[in-house]
Amino acid sequence: MIKSELKKLLDIVKELDKKVVVVFLAVAVLQTISWYYTSRMFFRANIFNRLEYFPNIYLIEYLYWFIGDFFVFFILSALIIKFVLKEKVKAYGLTVGDFSVGIKFTLLFLVIMVPIVWVVSSYPEFAATYPQYKSARESWVTFFIFETGMLIYMFAWEFIWRGFMLFGLEKKFGYYTVFIQMIPFLILHNGKPAGETFGAIIAGVALGVLALRTRSFLYGVIIHEAVMFSINLFSTLRYKAGDYGIGINSMIKLVKEIF
Repeated sequence: MIKSELKKLLDIVKELDKKVVVVFLAVAVLQTISWYYTSRMFFRANIFNRLEYFPNIYLIEYLYWFIGDFFVFFILSALIIKFVLKEKVKAYGLTVGDFSVGIKFTLLFLVIMVPIVWVVSSYPEFAATYPQYKSARESWVTFFIFETGMLIYMFAWEFIWRGFMLFGLEKKFGYYTVFIQMIPFLILHNGKPAGETFGAIIAGVALGVLALRTRSFLYGVIIHEAVMFSINLFSTLRYKAGDYGIGINSMIKLVKEIF
């Protein structure tokens, strides 16, 4: 009986689409590597004590996370595409794609999202959360170093979901792959402000559709980074100005903080 069941299982495995299996397993393994070895949690437990007297040690902690995940999510994924799947990384959205459509929808997204971010940045829970590295509020140099690291991270983050996973599963699942990649994307937002987490459902679907339509994940990088940058910028300016209003006077007061 056991031998018969094992044979049936082996026959099922032989019928599986190799590419789909590789993509699913790779995403699972890469996400696990990220969680246990390139996270701030790992840095804090294994590296922090050795460097705690370094200036800006907490900034180094964030940069470790950003650069580490860039290596795991982008570099390792690209190596899997090239040497395991024997395909070109360009086929997974690493291209400008349909620029005309991409830039129009990118601008449309930002026209919609930036005003929303302006409003929600006035909420106490957002003010308490962003920027994640609180010392970025104290120095513009530190702020832009942090944001540069965030851009590197966002590039890799978009690639793993809207590049590697989305295009890797497209042939098998078609547009259903938009919903497949949205689920882990959403789960990884758990623990953030509720509005942001619910918004990740819409964002995950919208960015997935945009990536398939343009054949590029790069527009998702621009949108995601622009939204995060605006959240961090508005939160920092509100902190400096001590103003959490949403009217024109508050906006003028915050702009003055830049200069």
